[in-house]
Amino acid sequence: MTTSQDQPTDAPADPTVDPAVDFASVDDVRERFSEAGYLVDERLATTVFLQTRLDKPVLLEGPAGVGKTQLAQSLAQVTGRRLVRLQCYEGQDETKALYEWDYGKQLLYTQILREKIGQIVEDTSTIPEAVDRIAAQDSVFFSDKFLAPRPLLEAITSPEPVVLLIDEVDRADEALEAVLLELLAEYQISIPEIGTVVAEHKPYVVLTSNNTRDLSAALKRRCLHLFLDYPDAQRELEIIASKDTGLSETLATRLVEVVRQLRELDLRKSPSISETIDWARTLAVLGVSELSAEVLSSTLNVVVKYERDLARALREVPALSDPNAEVPDPSGHGHGHGHGEGHGHGHDEEPKRPPSPPRTPVVDDEDDLGGPSGKEKRASKDQPGRHDEAYYGSTSSPGRSPGSRSVSSSQGARSFQGTRKRPL
Repeated sequence: MTTSQDQPTDAPADPTVDPAVDFASVDDVRERFSEAGYLVDERLATTVFLQTRLDKPVLLEGPAGVGKTQLAQSLAQVTGRRLVRLQCYEGQDETKALYEWDYGKQLLYTQILREKIGQIVEDTSTIPEAVDRIAAQDSVFFSDKFLAPRPLLEAITSPEPVVLLIDEVDRADEALEAVLLELLAEYQISIPEIGTVVAEHKPYVVLTSNNTRDLSAALKRRCLHLFLDYPDAQRELEIIASKDTGLSETLATRLVEVVRQLRELDLRKSPSISETIDWARTLAVLGVSELSAEVLSSTLNVVVKYERDLARALREVPALSDPNAEVPDPSGHGHGHGHGEGHGHGHDEEPKRPPSPPRTPVVDDEDDLGGPSGKEKRASKDQPGRHDEAYYGSTSSPGRSPGSRSVSSSQGARSFQGTRKRPL
C-alpha cells in the first residue's frame, strides 16, 4: 500500500492540473506571454486559454499592425510548438494550401518500373484483364510517397504538435474559405485518392483578418472570435517599454500622443504598433532629446507610408509637435484673399489711409430749411405728366399729352403687312 509519504518529491502540487496542457490559468497565459515580450490584456489572455482547453480555432480581426500575426508567433514560442504558416492571397487554390500530387515523381517511377508492369500483365489474355491488373496497383502510385503536403496538410500530419497560422484569410477567395471548414471543425482533411487524414495532434489554429471583406458565417461559427484594436495610450507605452527601444520614458509618452493624433487623421493607413516601435528606435538612434517640428518632419516616413498620407501629416506637424501652436498659412500671407481693404502683402505695416472728410448730415424734412419736405417731393414725382418734352425725346403736338407719340395709318399698315395669316 502506498502512502502519501511514499509519493515522489517532484509530484505536481495540484493533481487536478493536467501536465499535458500548456497553460494552467488565464494569469499563466499573461505571465508567459509577457516573458516572451508580448503583452496581452484580460480578454486576449482568456481567449488563448479557452483555445487550448476547448481545442477551438481563434479568429482575430482588426486593423493591420495591432499584433494579430505576432500573437500566433508568440503562442508557438511560449508553448514550444513549431509554427506552420499559410499566407493567404487572392487567387490561391487548394493545391497551394492543402496538398499537391508530385506528378513528375510519379512519371519517373512509372518509367523505372516499366519492366515490372510488363511482368504483371504478361500472363493476361485480354485488355480488360490487363487494365484490372494495373488498376489494382493504384495505391502504389497514389500514396503519401507522391503527395506534396502544403501548410494545412503539414499541420495535420505533423508528428508533433504545431501552431497553424492562417494569415490574412480575408484576402483569399471564398472557395478556399470553404476548403478550410472541414479542417476547422474536425481537424481532418479528405483526399479523394487516399481517404481522410485525421490529425494525430490537434494544432492550435490562429486565423487573422484585416477586414478587407466579410468572412462567412460558417467560418466564424467554428472559431473563437476576438476583435483586436489599437491599444490605449498606457498599454501602448508599456509595449514600447517592453521592447527596449532606448527611448526615454518622457519622449516615449510624447511619441505615443503624436501617434494617436496621427491615427485620428483620415489616412489611408494608420500607424501600427510595430511602426510606433520602429519610430521610437529611430529617435533613440538619432539621439533625439525633443520632439520638435523638424524632428517629426524628417522621421515621419517611418510610420506614414503613402505619399498622400505623408503630405497631410506634414501639414499637421506644427500641431503635433505643439498642441497649442498655430499652423502657419501655406500661402505665406497670413490672411485670406478677397478682402476689400485694410491690409498689405508682405509689408510690416499697412499704409495709412488719409482721413475721410466729414459727412453732411442727411435731412429728410426740409421744412426746417425753408423749402418743401422730402415727402412732398417724392409725392410730386408720382404724378403723371411730370416730365417735360425733352425727357421723351420728341416734340409734342397740341392736344397731346406730354411724352405721347403719333403713328400714321400707313406706318401701321406697313407694320402688320408682313404678318403671316393663320391657316384655316
